[in-house]
Amino acid sequence: MSKYTTGEIAKLCGVTVRTVQYYDTRGILIPAELSEGGRRLYSEDDLKRMKIICFLRDLGLPIDAISQMLSEKDPGSIISLLLEQQEQDLKKEIRESQEKLDKLETLRQELKSVKTISVESIGDIAYIMSNRKKLKKIHMNLLTIGIPVNVLQWVSIILWITKGFWWLFVTWAVIAVPHGIFISRYYFRNVAYLCPKCHTVFQPTLKEALFANHTPAARKLTCTSCSHHGFCMEVAREEAEIHE
Repeated sequence: MSKYTTGEIAKLCGVTVRTVQYYDTRGILIPAELSEGGRRLYSEDDLKRMKIICFLRDLGLPIDAISQMLSEKDPGSIISLLLEQQEQDLKKEIRESQEKLDKLETLRQELKSVKTISVESIGDIAYIMSNRKKLKKIHMNLLTIGIPVNVLQWVSIILWITKGFWWLFVTWAVIAVPHGIFISRYYFRNVAYLCPKCHTVFQPTLKEALFANHTPAARKLTCTSCSHHGFCMEVAREEAEIHE
């Protein structure tokens, strides 16, 4: 029956000698015997066990879990649980890594639009990125609030044209005015703007915000902190960071 030294079993399994010795100290790969000179000698069964350990390590299972599984008389009773847990852990790592990749890609794209890259400009981009979920929630709330009134508008127009029911359009018009005021107040109470010059988050007056030139992500405003007038990035309002 073949016997293998520490170096030989390490080579056959594609690991280092130190790894084999470490598994020995952890008690999960104890050599079958010691030679007269004190050298560790491993059997065929030990080689098979080592290959199983290496396979499970390649799957990402921790040493403690492998040790627990190999010590069981019926390893099948626990391996399914261990593999399921490892699968969940790996999926979580993949999600987290993908989120980091998405952030890196967003940062790379945002930096292309910055004329002069500085610590402050990177800080602004980081703030906008971390704030994006809150801003998206505000936009979703606006959409949810606005859809019923928009549906009523088109239904009233169609019925007026096809059935002559003009009174439904009048009802919509009566509702639309206060509804528009409510939406505008809600929106501008919950958003603020990031000044590209002094990097302050501020909130303009409702009148200035309503009539300012704007893009989907910015408005041309006057910063209340440094008086810079230009396009400022829209962010979700956070009370502690507003300079009224």
